[in-house]
Amino acid sequence: MPAIHKILIANRGEIACRIQRTAQALGYRTVAVFSDADADALHVQMADQAVHIGPAPVQQSYLNIAAILDAALRSGADAVHPGYGFLSENAEFARACKDAGLTFIGPSVEAIELMGSKRLSKIAMLAAGVPCIAGYQDAAQDDATLLREAARIGYPLMIKASAGGGGRGMRLVHDASDLPAQLRTARSEALNGFGSDELILEQALIEPRHVEVQLFGDQHGNLVYLGERDCSIQRRHQKVIEEAPCPVMTAELRQAMGEAALKAGRAVDYVGAGTVEFLLDARGQFYFLEMNTRLQVEHPVTEMITGIDLVAWQLRVAEGQPLPLTQDQVQLTGHAMEVRLYAEDPAQDFLPQTGRITAWTPAEQHGARIDHGLLEGQSISPFYDPMLGKLIAHGATREEARRKLLRAVQDTVLLGVQSNQRLLESLLQHPQFISGQFSTAFIQQHFSRHACLNAYVPTAEQLAIAVVLFYQASALPHRPPLNGWRNNASVPLHYRLGGEEQDWALCVLARQSGEFSVQVSERTLTVKVIEFTAQSITLDIDGLRQRHAYRLDAEQLWLFTHPGSLRLQDRTQAVIDSQSSVSSGTLKAPMDGAIVDVLVSEGSMVSKGQLLVVLEAMKMEHPLKAGIDGVLKRVQVKVGDQVKNRQVLLQVE
Repeated sequence: MPAIHKILIANRGEIACRIQRTAQALGYRTVAVFSDADADALHVQMADQAVHIGPAPVQQSYLNIAAILDAALRSGADAVHPGYGFLSENAEFARACKDAGLTFIGPSVEAIELMGSKRLSKIAMLAAGVPCIAGYQDAAQDDATLLREAARIGYPLMIKASAGGGGRGMRLVHDASDLPAQLRTARSEALNGFGSDELILEQALIEPRHVEVQLFGDQHGNLVYLGERDCSIQRRHQKVIEEAPCPVMTAELRQAMGEAALKAGRAVDYVGAGTVEFLLDARGQFYFLEMNTRLQVEHPVTEMITGIDLVAWQLRVAEGQPLPLTQDQVQLTGHAMEVRLYAEDPAQDFLPQTGRITAWTPAEQHGARIDHGLLEGQSISPFYDPMLGKLIAHGATREEARRKLLRAVQDTVLLGVQSNQRLLESLLQHPQFISGQFSTAFIQQHFSRHACLNAYVPTAEQLAIAVVLFYQASALPHRPPLNGWRNNASVPLHYRLGGEEQDWALCVLARQSGEFSVQVSERTLTVKVIEFTAQSITLDIDGLRQRHAYRLDAEQLWLFTHPGSLRLQDRTQAVIDSQSSVSSGTLKAPMDGAIVDVLVSEGSMVSKGQLLVVLEAMKMEHPLKAGIDGVLKRVQVKVGDQVKNRQVLLQVE
């Protein structure tokens, strides 16, 4: 059996850090790989050695098999852990590792090849007697065939990238007229994300639960399942909250799903960590969805309820050792819950965000775990997935786990980029989620018009904190004393603070006692600064004392309030811009990214809402549409261009 000494992690970010923590704790040496964008990343700093593998785009770095194998050769690594995403389910990569004499920490090439194809795996599962959803999974991929098969299956139906996952290349179609356009988008995302544009079609189950079973096999024919995870809280088929066990699981249903998962694993002689995903309907019937031949993003909730380090098991199995537990010895204890923290703005239709992290302080509390790969000062680029990390909590009961996780979400400080933190708080506090009675339609049903999806409006207290911080910053050059440094200190100062498209007028009077009187609209608040540093401020506002993290750079302030960040500007001296960017007809890039399609040309007539440009960023396509009717006067980009946030793309008059 192969002995492993040094492990190259063919990945980045939080999963590369997580694998290294276990590998190093067990005495293995680790090697990181990195692109130009990740030269100073945490996973690089943690590793014993690190090798540069190319430019930032994934095709030239983290998907570059030759570069990764060369890194293994140069560093003397004898094993490769692929993490998840990127090459983790790429059979060609697994085969190349084997041919190079490297131990691939994962299943066989044959299992990856079969289960990595939704089309082929579904055929195999039908043959193995695993319950499957009706659909189309044959080889013909032309539009005419798919249109005909869609009519046979009926609507609504799902388009899925055969090689994909994570919601990319996946579309729900309600009407035949929408199918051609959705096929085009799904193919494009699938090709960009997974290197294959092969699709399957499936009947769409209405409001099921998404429940998956964790499998583990060794090279001696042993195969066990380690309970299940409920991943039903999703947005656009991307998991947001995961928990274990499933809130509606019974012993009988767990055994039935576990045995079905074992059938799936035995059909491919499965070795290593794998997950069989099912859809569970309201009647208790379940259907095979797919099998992931790798570690899952949500694996920590299984680790917390079983007490098993799944990465340690992966390394043990890769060295040829048997599983340390039999099925009868697997015990589930308590409840665990996880949320995914994303760099995205829910108020802008969840648009991924780029920028520099100016503050990052994960919550530290008993029963909570934060998996991340973040460092203060690092840039969040448009080249990779917008997931920043995962917050996980364990409790004796589901409610205890939920309560602990909520506190961790509220107390984790992230400044510099917008995130989904307030959404996560709202999800965890929703009565329907607390009850455990929900489906994959939960977010669509309860959060399509939720306040947390609107542009955040700061409270009077938050505006008061912000204006005191701006005042304190202006007072710093004049210390001592702290306050009242102006000759006319008894005269109130008038401020105009702005956030996004809105401004607020405030009036501030600084007193010699160190107190401030702040007028916000009809309210007057008494604010006393207790402690003030360059990174945090402790204030007493009308008798309530609290500490807040912040970062202030010239006229821009990032303020952390429980939960989530707030960005405000001091616009007191700024000239008010009366021109609406929407009515001007100027289309700007909403974030850094690459132009993958330009559907119009100069001189053409366009109408409001017409699709003009498609921007690809963070592994997803973003359609950009006209804001007005008019004539296209100037197009300033072409397919393949890399663009910056707020860069002008075209102009309509």
